[in-house]
Amino acid sequence: MQEVDQQSPGTSPGHASLAHRQSPRWINGVEPPGELLAANGIQILEYECREQPRRLRDLIQAYRSDPAIRAQLQSFRELAKKDGPIFFIGMGASFCSSFSGSVLLQTHNRLSVSLDAGEWLHYGRSVWDDSALSVLLTTSGESAELVALFEKAGERAIGLICNNPVSTCWNLARYKLPILAGPEYGNATKTYTNAAAAAIILASEILDLPWQQDADRAADIFAASLDPIFARRAELEAFCRGAANTEIIGRGAAYGSAIMSALCIREMTGHRAAAHTGAGFKHGPNLDVDESHVAIIFAIGRVAELGIKLAEECNRRGGKVILVSNDDRKATGQLFPVRIEAVPEPWESITSLLVPQALTLGMVERNGCRLPPRFQYGVMEQ
Repeated sequence: MQEVDQQSPGTSPGHASLAHRQSPRWINGVEPPGELLAANGIQILEYECREQPRRLRDLIQAYRSDPAIRAQLQSFRELAKKDGPIFFIGMGASFCSSFSGSVLLQTHNRLSVSLDAGEWLHYGRSVWDDSALSVLLTTSGESAELVALFEKAGERAIGLICNNPVSTCWNLARYKLPILAGPEYGNATKTYTNAAAAAIILASEILDLPWQQDADRAADIFAASLDPIFARRAELEAFCRGAANTEIIGRGAAYGSAIMSALCIREMTGHRAAAHTGAGFKHGPNLDVDESHVAIIFAIGRVAELGIKLAEECNRRGGKVILVSNDDRKATGQLFPVRIEAVPEPWESITSLLVPQALTLGMVERNGCRLPPRFQYGVMEQ
C-alpha cells in the first residue's frame, strides 16, 4: 500500500475533536473531490487502476520534454559517474518499483541493488559511503525511515523519486524526480506504475541508453491490455476461489511486480499471498504445492521458458496456475493462460501487474474490500 497512515475510524471522542480542529493533511496536499470522498474501497481501486495508462503517458511525456525534469536527469547522470554501486532504497510499493531500475543497471554491467529502507537505516549505513549514488523512493515523501535517511545522509550523493511535491523528503532533496501519479487513496497502483517507469528512465539515462521508443511501446500495450484483462476478472476470481495460498512468481524486474501483486491481494482482500523469484520458488516452496495452491507465474522476458517449465511442474503436483506470457496457450482446469504483448525489458514490471490487479478487483467485488480509502496522512513513525 502507499506509505500513509490515517486516524482509525474508532478514535476516541477527545482525539476526534482535536483532529477536527486541525487542518486536514490531505494526501499530496490536495483536497479530494466530493465524489471520491464518498467512494468505497472497491470503487477507488478500479478508478485508480484505470487511471494508470493516462498517468503513465503523462510521465513519459514529461520526462521526455520538461526542462526541469531533463535538468534533474542530467544531474543524476553526473552523480552516477562516480565509481561504486547505485542503490535504490524504498519500502512497500516503492521498494517493489525500484527493481525496474536496479535490474536494468545490472543487465548493462553496472552494479545496482534494491534495498529495504528500514533495514538499510538500521543495518546498512556503515557501508553507505561505498555507493556512487543512492536513489530514495517514496510515494508520500513523509515515511519516517526515508526522512531519517535524508537527515543522516550528510554530503552523500542522494536522489529522490517521490509523488508528493509538498513533502518533507521533497523539501530535503536537492536531486529529485516526480512520480506524477496524482493523489492515490487506495492500494498502490498508479504510483507503483509511474515510479517503476521513472526508475527505468533514470537507469536508462545513467546508462546513456535510448528509452523513448521502448516507453511508448510499453505504454501503448499497457493501455490496450487493461480493458481486456479487467473484463476477465470474474473468471480469474472463480479460477482462484478456495485456494489456501496464492504464490506469485517473477524474475528480474517482474520480481518487483510479484511482490507488489502479493501486497495488493493481501491488503485489499485479506487473502494470504506471497511473492517469490523463480529460482527461490523452485528450490523450496514448490515442494508443498498441491490442490490447495494457486500460482501466478510471469513467464515473460529472457527466461520465459523457465516460467513455462515451472507452471508445468506446479500442474503436475496438482496446483493451479495463472500463466502470464507472450504466447497463446490452451486453457485447462488447472491452467488459466493470459496472453499479453511483449515489451522491452524491464517494462514487463509494469504490464505484468495488470493480471493480479484484475484478480484483486474480482475478489473484492465478490467478497468485499478489506482496505478502506485513505485521504489524509496520519502519524508517520517506525
